Amino acid sequence: MTKPILYSYRRCPYAMRARMALWAADIALEVREISLRDKPKHLLDISPKGTVPVLQLADGTVLEQSLDIMRWALQQHDPHGWLSSDMHSADLLISSNDGTFKQALDRYKYPDRYPELTQADYRAQGALFLQQLEAALNHQAYLLGDAASVADVAIFPFIRQFAAVDTEWFAQSPYPKLRAWLAGWVESPLFASVMQKLPTYTA
Repeated sequence: MTKPILYSYRRCPYAMRARMALWAADIALEVREISLRDKPKHLLDISPKGTVPVLQLADGTVLEQSLDIMRWALQQHDPHGWLSSDMHSADLLISSNDGTFKQALDRYKYPDRYPELTQADYRAQGALFLQQLEAALNHQAYLLGDAASVADVAIFPFIRQFAAVDTEWFAQSPYPKLRAWLAGWVESPLFASVMQKLPTYTA
């Protein structure tokens, strides 16, 4: 193997943030877009959990977590300085996103699977995190300061999903700074490049 292999799924937010870091770092790699219904044998051989993203490095090392892939990529080359922010603060914010917010997001997206509460209740749970982000963006251009950080890159794909559940609600929600921040990432050339459609890998 001469270059890393990335197993990815275009619409997965975890895979999105991994691709953002890999693309930003200009890492040469082979990207294998998978089908969730028919996962490649090699993926399951190197990562039996079968979730994406998974990055196999040229030396055979396997990275199975999106944040590990992001950190590895940016440690190779970090042209935008995404690792230059307060990493403790970044880790705390990403942990909130990946924990309580992601749980609320899943329930907001699929309320029929979680009939304990209403969809509006789950939206309200998720909105607590949106309020936190809006408050941060009231004072600065990005989540941790006036320059983008790994936290912005790791979090925006999940805010994008939350916004897409009810676009009319999000467009009228009391989070104008967050909407502008999200639009900046979604409309960026880098995001367009990581979202290009690839043929499904079938080997």
